[in-house]
Amino acid sequence: MAIYVDADACPVKDEVIRVADRHKLEVFIVSNGGLRPSQNPRVQTIVVPDGPDVADMWIADRVGPADICVTGDIPLAAKCLEAGAQVIRHNGEAFTKANIGHQLAMRDLMADMRAANPLGAGGGGKPFSKADRSRFLDVLERLVRQSARR
Repeated sequence: MAIYVDADACPVKDEVIRVADRHKLEVFIVSNGGLRPSQNPRVQTIVVPDGPDVADMWIADRVGPADICVTGDIPLAAKCLEAGAQVIRHNGEAFTKANIGHQLAMRDLMADMRAANPLGAGGGGKPFSKADRSRFLDVLERLVRQSARR
């Protein structure tokens, strides 16, 4: 069992490491650069080449049924769910087989709407809050315990 983190713009890397330490789990922090490697022996910082979805492909090729993936990337979440992994967003929302189809459809719809907007107005999500961080920790802890029971 391991935790894979899609680390570009991930605000909860420290929280993942804290939970992983408590449960003695290996963590893979995957990005295409710009991150300071952790000194923690349980954490492997993986730097992939620049390119579209290279970090996502690295994770999708390795994640398995007992693993957890932390990502906000919906297509990556779908691939991880197909592999049997559990998937969680940075704000604590879990991706599931029951909601991933809707998530993918909404992602595509929003991309179409942005493309149709000639002025580029709108966009941007809500800011990451303390409540998001707390919810993330609670959900990650629950997912780790569920994976351990599998």
